[in-house]
Parts: sequence; structure tokens; C-alpha cells
Amino acid sequence: MKLLWIDDEIELLKGHILFLEKKGYEMQTATNGYDALDKCAEETFDLILLDENMPGLSGLETLGRIKEMAPGTPVVMVTKSEEENLMEQAIGSQIADYLIKPVNPIQILLTLKKNLHQKEIVSEVTQTAYQQDFSRIGQMIAQSSSLEDWMEVYRKLTYWELQLSETESGIREMLAMQKKDANTDFAKFIRRNYMKWMEQADNRPLMSTDVFKRCVFPCLDKGEKVFLLVIDNFRYDQWRMICNEISDLFTIEENLYCSILPTATQYARNSIFSGLMPTIISRMFPDLWVDEDSEEGKNLNEAPLIKTQFDRYRRKNTFTYHKINDSQAAEKLIQQLPQLGKYDLNVVVLNFIDMLSHARTESRMVRELANNEAAYRSITLSWFRHSPVAELFRILSTSPYRVILTTDHGSIRTANPIKVIGDRNTNTNLRYKLGKSLTYNPREVFEIREPQKAGLPSPNLSTSYIFATGDDFFIYPNSYSSYVQYFKDTFQHGGVSMEEMLIPLISMQGKKK
Repeated sequence: MKLLWIDDEIELLKGHILFLEKKGYEMQTATNGYDALDKCAEETFDLILLDENMPGLSGLETLGRIKEMAPGTPVVMVTKSEEENLMEQAIGSQIADYLIKPVNPIQILLTLKKNLHQKEIVSEVTQTAYQQDFSRIGQMIAQSSSLEDWMEVYRKLTYWELQLSETESGIREMLAMQKKDANTDFAKFIRRNYMKWMEQADNRPLMSTDVFKRCVFPCLDKGEKVFLLVIDNFRYDQWRMICNEISDLFTIEENLYCSILPTATQYARNSIFSGLMPTIISRMFPDLWVDEDSEEGKNLNEAPLIKTQFDRYRRKNTFTYHKINDSQAAEKLIQQLPQLGKYDLNVVVLNFIDMLSHARTESRMVRELANNEAAYRSITLSWFRHSPVAELFRILSTSPYRVILTTDHGSIRTANPIKVIGDRNTNTNLRYKLGKSLTYNPREVFEIREPQKAGLPSPNLSTSYIFATGDDFFIYPNSYSSYVQYFKDTFQHGGVSMEEMLIPLISMQGKKK
């Protein structure tokens, strides 16, 4: 790597320069700002060491001109001055580091490693750490016997997925294979336990129907005002990205809970808001339930469903409901915040992630922008940073609200097509199917032949539900190749996977209230 050291007393630094040359760095020097700028105009340097106190052009003046010529080149200021004002000016000019003379060669080497080699050093250390953790995670997967065990596995795999996202592909493939194996075993766990959970409502993990009863109502009972944010189709890894953005604003308590099946908005979100399984909603409130084959929107009755749950528990709390589909609606909500303070509960549904997921399927441009999980997370983070939702969080952090952030389900990137045959009334979702004449390989799916026992509506006496597991997706045999090409590597939901079923449930209070 090529370095430029600018100092009017460069002869006194010969020992440092020889040390760095022995370490493999190609060194060039300049004794004043003008000569340094000429060198920068002629060639590109990987890093520049710059003395602040020089005759002619000062260090800060030289720094400003270097930044105009080579804005991406890191500059390390090396100076005798300890004046705070000088430090602030240098930092404001976006220096990479600030060293006080006299400096020793090890200090210089450390700043070079930090500014030139940090990414590769971090990558190497991270890869080694994951390789050391690989066997332990494998044991965790093999020994997981409860949903809490699987949540810990999923947290661990997500942690490494985020840590390894910038490393070389081989180690990422190793992690992807371990995650695939984990999802295979997770599906076996769901097959063994899901119907038991449906039969034992009082002795099961926290699920969609329990969110209000076990998380929202206790806060209201303590006299807290609650702001419930439901981000549609929001994965745990996406939450971790946003968490980094707001951790300085809130005290955060992070948990996961389990979505009901199908992991689709019509079922899971309606269950959250009503506190009931779908079959009970359809029976008790037929006007509020929309059948699978209906052309009507499946989530048009969420506020009335919340009201039914309040009525059922004889709660007198006041609440509002808002659905946010775009930035304009978010800005309008922010303007309404002062008036919303008189309500005990404010429920806000944010639909951006779900719209992004569908756009990724339908739009070639969005598919290119989000062609893998890391890119999908990146778009989510960019949306958050540049949308009014970030401002909403900032304002809530200064309020007395208990903020509960959750979702109805997650999604998974599909990879493996599974053939299924159904009649014309079979639904179109790629991760679950329901119908009375489905043909499939039962070893490839999680099947529910008695929907009522799973809390699911049964349009016909012979209706059954099947769910794709892992990264499988359902494809009809006709036009098989074209459908596979179109839907492979898209983010879908409705089935059985950690990404879809194990979803964030976050409780926060502002640090600045």
C-alpha cells in the first residue's frame, strides 16, 4: 500500500519511515503542503499522514485541498498541538485519526491497521469465531426441544448472518447450510408440537392471539399509555438493523414470539387484533372475516376486531387505529400525535416491508436491488432512515408512551420448488395451500387435515391445509419452468420457517422523556 507522509521535519521521522517500509508499505514524503498537493495530483495514495504545523500552507489548509482532490483518501493528522479547537476543526474536516507528537512507530502501525486493514482483520477474526462456534450451534440445533430453544438458535444464526454479511462467500455458504439444516429440524419440531399447542391454549408459547392479552393489556393495567406499532411482514434480522438506529433513543427489551399458521397477514394479524383464532373470528364475527377466495381486501376490519377484543375483556380503555401505506400518511400521523396523547392505546400498522416484499416479486428493478438477504436488510434500513417513520420514533422517544413494536409474520427467500396440484378454487399463495382436492407429496409438507382443530376456517368438509417448510415453495406442474424462474429467490410468507414464525416483539421506553 502507498502512503504519503507530509511533515516539514520529515528527516526526524526517518526511523518511522524505515519501520513502515519493512512492514511492506511504499512510502513517499513531502516537506510542505504545496509539494504534497502536487504529489496528490500525480498519483493516488491509500492513506496520508499530515503534520498540522507547517510553513506556507498550514495542515488544515492542506487537508481541505486534499479532500477536494481525493475525498475518499483517509488522512491522519499528526501534530504537537493539543488544542481542543484544532482537534474539532480537524475532525470536522473528516480526518481518519488524530495523533499527538511525539508518536512511536507502533502508534502509526495501529492507525494504519485501523484505517486500511480493519475490514479484512475484522472479517478474519469474525470468520474464525464463527468456525469455532459452528459445532456448538450444531449441538444447539440437535438438542432444541422447546420453542425457547429454537428462538435462541435463531438469534444465534441471525447474529452470525449479520456479522458475516461482508465476509468472503465460502464462510457465508457454510452458515447458509447450517441455517438450512436448522430450518429442516425446526419444521420437524413444528410438526410434532403445533397441534398440541392448538389443543392447550393455556399451556403453549406466546402466539399471535396472545399479544394483546399478555403484552398490551398488562401495560394498560399499570396506567401506561401504549403506542403499538405493527410492521407488516417484518423479520428479526430487519429489526436488528433498525435496533442499531434507535438504541440511543430507547431502553429496549427484546423478545420473540410465534406466529400462528398460515404466516400470512389475513390470519396472523387478524388474530393479533381480535385475540382469537381465525375459525373463531369467522364464526363469531362473520361480517369481519373475509374468506380466502374473496376479492375483498383481507385486512379491512382491523379496528373493529380490536374493539371486539376490548369488549370481550370488558375493557374501557380508549384507542385509535391507523394504517400507514406511504410517507404522506406517516407525516399526517406525526401531525396528529399531540391529539393522540389523550388515548390509552394507539395502534399503527406500517405496510412498507410487505409492499417491498411484493414489489420485489413483481418489479425486476427491485429484485436487482434486493437480490439476497443482506440487500433486503439494506433496503429496509434505507427506508427507515429516509422515511418519516424515523421521525416518529424520535418523537415517541421523548414521550411517556410505552412503545410496543411487533409484526404479524416474517418471510423467507424461496429456493426449492415443490409440485402441488389443486382445483381452480385453490388459493395462490406460494407457501401454503388450502382446498378439498390437493395432490402433493405429504413428506414434503406440513399438512393439517382437520383445520378446525388448528383454529382455521374450513370452507368445505374435506378442506385441508398444507404448508411449505424451509425454503420450499409451491408450483403447479403447468408452466413449471417459467414459474420457477419467476418466483425462485423471492421473499414469500405463509409457511413454516424460523424466519416466518419466530418474530420480534419489542417493548421500549424513551430515554429522553
